[in-house]
Amino acid sequence: MAGHSKFANIKHKKERQDAKRGKVFTKLGRELAVAVKLGGPDPANNARLKDIMAKARASNMSNDTIERSIKKAAGELDNVNYEAITYEGYGPGGVAVIVETLTDNRTRTVANVRYAFTKGGGNMGQSGSVVFQFDNMGQIAVEKAPGVDEEELMMLALDAGAKDFAAHDEGYEIVTDPTEFSAVREAIETAGIPILSADVAMVPQMTVALTTPEDIKNMNKILNFLEEDDDVQNVYHNWEEEA
Repeated sequence: MAGHSKFANIKHKKERQDAKRGKVFTKLGRELAVAVKLGGPDPANNARLKDIMAKARASNMSNDTIERSIKKAAGELDNVNYEAITYEGYGPGGVAVIVETLTDNRTRTVANVRYAFTKGGGNMGQSGSVVFQFDNMGQIAVEKAPGVDEEELMMLALDAGAKDFAAHDEGYEIVTDPTEFSAVREAIETAGIPILSADVAMVPQMTVALTTPEDIKNMNKILNFLEEDDDVQNVYHNWEEEA
């Protein structure tokens, strides 16, 4: 079972995040705070919080740091006033980009996002201008490692509700509907299988290749500006990055 391989892009994104771990932890802390405000501090009764905790662990955030973030958020609920806003636009070569933000100042955030696009020769679009080129789905990546049996992992994932399973040179990619994501992730975790990354993401239906050094440089410039912004939580695009 497999469609177009996205494992290389998942791994590349993970490596990019690891290189900027401090920023990633800041963003995860904000996500944890919003989840606590919406559903309370107990992950047993807050599926969204449980999923973000798993995402944080996959990003190498320690359990102590996660617990401190949850306790801090529970004690400061009145100060958690983040608004979720999604922006869309185009990078060089027609690359479609979706930017998800959590912000307490939308004027600052939209200005920063517009600046990032402009600096890379791209432009912001209207709501709905690129989102149709993506599918919203759960994405779980597992690296090949001793003790991880391909067939057992595939059957475990499919039995838990996964939509697709693909084996690649470096690991396994498991795709789920958003509604089945938590169940599949928990089944893999319960089996003691280490997860490289796990998130509900906007996955491109088709990818775009950039062929000129200038376009590649500018696309990286856009991504770097966006990922450095604390208000930006997730950036999705359909550029077939070089791993």
